[in-house]
Amino acid sequence: MAGETPTPQYTVPGMTGAQGGRVIALLRGRLHALNDLALTLKHVHWNVVGPHFIAVHEMLDPQVDAVRDMVDKTAERISTLGGSPPGTPGVLVAERGWEDYSVGRAEALDHLGALDLVYTGVIEDHRQVVRDTDEPDPITQDLLIEQLRELELFQWFVRAHLESAGGTLSTAGADTEAHAAEQAGRRSHRQP
Repeated sequence: MAGETPTPQYTVPGMTGAQGGRVIALLRGRLHALNDLALTLKHVHWNVVGPHFIAVHEMLDPQVDAVRDMVDKTAERISTLGGSPPGTPGVLVAERGWEDYSVGRAEALDHLGALDLVYTGVIEDHRQVVRDTDEPDPITQDLLIEQLRELELFQWFVRAHLESAGGTLSTAGADTEAHAAEQAGRRSHRQP
C-alpha cells in the first residue's frame, strides 16, 4: 500500500504498537473504500435518469448519509488507535486498488447494476478485514460488523430492482461495472 502506516507512538490499552499499526493500515483501506462509495452514490444520485429516476434518486440519499457516518466512525477509530486518518482525495486515489466508477448519465437500472458490483467489492473487502481484526482488535471488528449490516441492507435495496420473481439477478456473471450496467439495462428494455 502506498501509504504504509508506521507503528503509532501509542495505541489503545491491551494492544501493542505493531498491532495498532496493522489495524490502522487495514482501516485506511476501509476509509478509502467508504469515502469512494459515498462519492459514487452521490454521483449516481446526480446522474440517474429514466422511468425509475425518483425511486432511485430518493433511495440513495439516506445511503449517502449512512456511508458518510461510517466514514466518520472509521476515521475516529484510526485516531483512537493512534493513527492519522487521511481525508484528502489525492491520498484516496493514490492508495486505492480500484478505478473510478465508470457509468455516467444512465438509466436507473444501468446504475443499479453497476452499484451492485460496487457494493459487492466493498462488502467482500469489509468481511476480509473483519476476519483480519478478529484477534488483535474486537472493537474494530465490531465497528466493521455494524457497517456490514447496513452495507448489506443497502445492497439488498439495489438488488431488489435487479432481481426477477424467480430470484435471478439480471447482473449474474457480470465482472465489470459496464457489463453489469449493460445486463441490467437489457432487462429494463425487455420489461413492458
